[in-house]
Amino acid sequence: MKAILASMKSQFTTLHHGSRTCAMTELVPGRKPVLGVLMRLLWACALVLTGFGAKAAVVFTTLHVFAGTNDGAQPVAGLVQGSDGYFYGTTEGGGTNGLGTVFKISTGEGYTSLYSFSGTNDGANPRAALVQGSNGYFYGTTENGGRHGDGTVFQISTNGALTILYSFSGTNDGANPYAALAQGSDGYFYGTTGDGGTSGLGTVFKISTNGLLTSLYSFTGGHDGANPDAGLVLGSDGSFYGTTDGGGTNGFGTVFKISTNGVLTTLYAFGTVTNANGRPLDGWLPIAGLVQGSDGYLYGTTFLGGTNNVSDYGGGTVFKISTAGALTSLYSFGGEGYGAVYPGGASPEAGLVQSSDGNFYGTTAFNYMGINQGHDNGAVFKINTNGAVTSLYLFSLSGTDDGSHPVAGLVQDNDGNFYGTTGSGGIGFPGGGTIFRLTIVPEFQAVTLTNSLLSLTWSTEAGSRYQLQYNSELNSTNWINLNSPATGTGATLSTTDSPTNGPHRFYRLVLLR
Repeated sequence: MKAILASMKSQFTTLHHGSRTCAMTELVPGRKPVLGVLMRLLWACALVLTGFGAKAAVVFTTLHVFAGTNDGAQPVAGLVQGSDGYFYGTTEGGGTNGLGTVFKISTGEGYTSLYSFSGTNDGANPRAALVQGSNGYFYGTTENGGRHGDGTVFQISTNGALTILYSFSGTNDGANPYAALAQGSDGYFYGTTGDGGTSGLGTVFKISTNGLLTSLYSFTGGHDGANPDAGLVLGSDGSFYGTTDGGGTNGFGTVFKISTNGVLTTLYAFGTVTNANGRPLDGWLPIAGLVQGSDGYLYGTTFLGGTNNVSDYGGGTVFKISTAGALTSLYSFGGEGYGAVYPGGASPEAGLVQSSDGNFYGTTAFNYMGINQGHDNGAVFKINTNGAVTSLYLFSLSGTDDGSHPVAGLVQDNDGNFYGTTGSGGIGFPGGGTIFRLTIVPEFQAVTLTNSLLSLTWSTEAGSRYQLQYNSELNSTNWINLNSPATGTGATLSTTDSPTNGPHRFYRLVLLR
């Protein structure tokens, strides 16, 4: 048997074991690999590799490149997976009128543009992700347009039939809803506007599926904060949690909770911890929403600030906060001009998603590479609950193939893959953006063959679920599940197969949601 290990990048290191050859590759930042860590088996003779080391692979696939025409441009919002398995999203620009679109995409059937905004009553420039309601419809917001030009709330079906539920007037009801909605247990959708309200500094509102809107709170710019750019998340306690860009006691933004009847409590004011120049070490400008982890804490990011304040702004932070308001800074990204290279990039504009492995995954809009090295076009990273960050993918400097500046968060499919968007790049400059898939393939460790039973050992994390898959074609997108999913119980996981004579097989182990 001849065995070939590959993590499918483009630069190879060849290792020799007697007359047999093993090819292993290293992670190449900014390059698009073809597939994951695999083993190809040609049934000729037996080969046993013990303790064979290989890096875990990240498989990046560009699913769609926006041309900036009828298909849309600048998908600055994240994706949401519908109950039908499709991913749904919005673009801020492009479409038949150049004012944004709603689309859906699947890995099997490709991209479909569902609706193009006209800038009139239907709104314009959707910046927020969609949310699927319990009735099967999707709900979203537009930043501009509508009857008064201050944005709208809309409903859209899976085949593109759009209904306007509400047009903001720019007064007490708010203006310019930048963020996604969240459905409460009462069936209402809850959201924020970045402007408007009684003080002109944004609002929290709820709206029914028939368009009845109630303004719950108007920000004053004081200790309660100002100008929420992110949406709300429903906590396990029934309250909603969110952030404001500015305001608060120190003027650097806040974390708040609000009840369904509009009682708002400020949990934390950024800038509580500062350096000698008064710059916030605990974070600044929390423009992304929160996510509640399995441990009950709320996790989030800030666009600026942190302990790496060389340029007095910093590259942003990841933090966790209890529902009582106790905040812990988990990680500080490196800012522009910082001499060291910090994993994960810089300036996260989006929130995090927690995977079944317990880690959180996110994106950064930039990836500063140190003094005089410039910066590339963003990164994908993972962080554990203790604050250890790993760079998973660095977008290329050109951004022509993979896109650039991912300003939206990720969504994880049931198959374990992560899906996301980039706000620009793809074609031309600055480009219309892309939709991508990221597959994280566990690190391969060893293979043994005993009495026709093949045993494959991988590095895994305890408690996470994995699926062994195989295919006879290296570049196939239709992988076949082998055996039942397995749960990691320690640092490694062994999977088995009993192949017969026939076509060679490629194996991979994938992390399930």
